[in-house]
Amino acid sequence: MADLQITCINKTPRDNPYDGITHVGGHSWKLKREDAIAHIKDGTHSFYTLVRGNRGEVGVVEGPNGKYLRTYADGKWNDNLLALPECF
Repeated sequence: MADLQITCINKTPRDNPYDGITHVGGHSWKLKREDAIAHIKDGTHSFYTLVRGNRGEVGVVEGPNGKYLRTYADGKWNDNLLALPECF
């Protein structure tokens, strides 16, 4: 299992709070949200963010519109992924 740092996201439209992340990426890789969720669920990969030196584990949360990715740090779920820059 690889432990991958997510350093960027794609979200369309970027400023719409109701539409979710479409892709996550890191150094030399980019995945569709659905693929990242599948990797977490089957244990193929784990993902994390690193914001101001603080590591946040990325997990799968069941929401009203299906499964989505969210970070877990300091004992609570948060939205650190949305603060990441756009993937190119």
